[in-house]
Amino acid sequence: MKRSGRRHGVAVLRGVSLLVCSAMLLFAAEGVTLAQSVQTRHLRDEVKNGEAKFINRLPATQSLRLNIALPLRNEAGLDELLQKLYDPKNSLFHQVLSVQEITARVGPIEQDYDAVVRFAEENGLQVTGTVENRMLVNVTGSVADIEKAFHVKMNSYKHPNEARNFYSADREPSPDLGVTLWHVTGLDNFSIPHPASLVRNAKQGPQATGSGPGGQFLGSDMREAYYGGTTLTGKGQSVGLLEFAGYNVNDVTTYFTNVKQPLTVAVTGVSTDGSSLSCTGGCDDTEQVLDIEVAISMAPGMSNVYVYVSDTSDVSIFNRMATDNKAKSFSCSWGWSPADPASDDPIFKEFAAQGQNLFVASGDSRKNPDSSIPRTMRLLPQWEART
Repeated sequence: MKRSGRRHGVAVLRGVSLLVCSAMLLFAAEGVTLAQSVQTRHLRDEVKNGEAKFINRLPATQSLRLNIALPLRNEAGLDELLQKLYDPKNSLFHQVLSVQEITARVGPIEQDYDAVVRFAEENGLQVTGTVENRMLVNVTGSVADIEKAFHVKMNSYKHPNEARNFYSADREPSPDLGVTLWHVTGLDNFSIPHPASLVRNAKQGPQATGSGPGGQFLGSDMREAYYGGTTLTGKGQSVGLLEFAGYNVNDVTTYFTNVKQPLTVAVTGVSTDGSSLSCTGGCDDTEQVLDIEVAISMAPGMSNVYVYVSDTSDVSIFNRMATDNKAKSFSCSWGWSPADPASDDPIFKEFAAQGQNLFVASGDSRKNPDSSIPRTMRLLPQWEART
């Protein structure tokens, strides 16, 4: 009886094994994919540990904009290349690559990119933009479709540090996709980008030593302080500005008219994900216009200022800057706290491989303690000054 029981148990185990193997073969034959993890972190600690109090579920019909990012195919190889590009003793020193060359060497393969596009469409998400380097797919979709696609629940929470509510996924995304993803932006609005402005000391009056009305400082005063007496004008160069809202170009022309200075630099707005380039009604374009005015004042001989705008995603801005590759210097005067500081790293490395520099305002930490763009300056070695 005992032997018979053992034989029966072995037979059962073999039957289970055959069923499991058959199921695995069936999945493979039918092209069924298992849920894949995403390589970066999305869930805020405040949501994970319950510090942010749950309020309710987001309406199923609410529409959100997301960016689905793919990882570099050979990031280690790109790191090795960057070491050579910035080594004065190496024959590849400053032999920068084009967008097409980087995509061919280390970018996601076309089949993987197409698979992500199909995944989005099959899950009811509308693909609103694809990119040349195959690192990003822009989509919009309802909360219901986003929850189904990424196996999350989209909830509203009370912000623990600010007088507002925010939305967030309740867990890390795990899409049923045979392609590994790098990051998905737009699954929360815990940290809203803000200008990295300085706070004036109320006890100290303004220093009326500028050349503007009432002694105010103009952009040309900044240029005189840094480049006075030189011939440096930025001739032939272009600058890209990162902005999280649109702007009124009439405010720019009015400024130069009022200070009686010529405006010969073209200002070109670039919406990176369908965000509006205009700023009307109650919109405040102070930061955006100031960025444009100062950039032109500092380098009046430039050819163009490109104003890259998104009201939701830094990733879409950075990636468009990289794929356009029209400017070698970028400026950011905004701060925010990403869920994962590494989420922008692949694009920053592409900047470096293409000889592009990103300059970030430090801001006033007393006003904005979370103001940050992580690891940017470490990732982008600076080139020698050019005229």
